[in-house]
Amino acid sequence: MTLQGLVIQILSGISTGMVIFLIAVGLSLVFGTLRILNLAHGALYMMGAYMCYWISSVIAQFTGAFWWSLLLAPVGVAIFGGLVEVLLLRRIYDREPLDQYLLTFALVLVIGDLCKLAWGVEYHLVPAPWPLNGPIFFMGMPFPSYNVFLIFCGPLVFIGLWALIRYTRLGKVIRAMTYNREMANALGTNVPLVYTVVFMLGSWLAGLGGTLVVPTASAMPGMDMIILIECFIIIVVGGLGSLSGAFLGSLIFGLVNAFGILVAPRLAVAFGFILMIVVLIIRPWGLMGKAE
Repeated sequence: MTLQGLVIQILSGISTGMVIFLIAVGLSLVFGTLRILNLAHGALYMMGAYMCYWISSVIAQFTGAFWWSLLLAPVGVAIFGGLVEVLLLRRIYDREPLDQYLLTFALVLVIGDLCKLAWGVEYHLVPAPWPLNGPIFFMGMPFPSYNVFLIFCGPLVFIGLWALIRYTRLGKVIRAMTYNREMANALGTNVPLVYTVVFMLGSWLAGLGGTLVVPTASAMPGMDMIILIECFIIIVVGGLGSLSGAFLGSLIFGLVNAFGILVAPRLAVAFGFILMIVVLIIRPWGLMGKAE
C-alpha cells in the first residue's frame, strides 16, 4: 500500500468511528446514569435517519435543506425519546433487567414498523450538502469532504459532553446519580426529571448520528440492528458508562474495520467481535472502565 493510500484508509476509519461514537456515547450515557440497557437505541438512530430524509424532502426547495434537517431531526428524536421515558421506561426502573430488555426490545419492533409504515421499505439517500459535496485532496488522493466534516463532529461532541458533565450543574447531578443514586435522591435531586433529560440527550445523540449518516449510507430497514451491535462492541471495548472509553473504542473500531477489510475482506463482519474478545481477555472492564 502506498503512503497516500494509507492516509486515506486512516481517514476513512476515523470518519466511520466518529459517526459510531455519536451513537454509542448516547447508549453509554443512558446506561451509566439510568442503569438500563436501551435496546431501542439503534431504532432511535434509524428514526433520525428517516426523519432527516423526510425533512430534507419536504423542504427540498429551500436552500440548505440538509442543514435544517440536521437541526430538526435530532430534536424530533429527542422529544420522542422523552415521551418514551415518561410514559414507559419510568414505570420499570425498579423491575428486573429482563423486564427492561423486553420493553426496549418491543420498542425496537414498534419503531421499526412505524418507520416502514411512514416511509416504506425502500432505501432513501440524501445527497451530501453544499459545500461538502465535493472531494478534498490529501497528498494527491481524493477524499470526500463530507467525511472530513464527520471527523470533526466526533471530537466536537466529545468536548461538548465532557464540558457538560464536568462543569455544569446538570453534569454534577448526573455524576452524583451515577455513583450513588440513593444519596442524590436523599439530597433533594429531582431524579425523574434528570432521568428524562439524560434519556432525551441520549436520544438526541442517536438521532444526530442517524442524520449525519444518511449522506453516506441510505436510511433503510434493519440499519438499527447493525448499529446496535457495533455500539455494544464499542461500549464493552471502551468501558460501560465511560465517555472517553466510548471515544477511544469508536476510534479503534473504525480503524480496525478500515484496515481489516483490506487484509481479509471476507472476515469484515468478525473484526469487531475479535476486537471485543481480545479486550475482554486482557481488560474485562474495558479500556477506560473501572473494575467493580
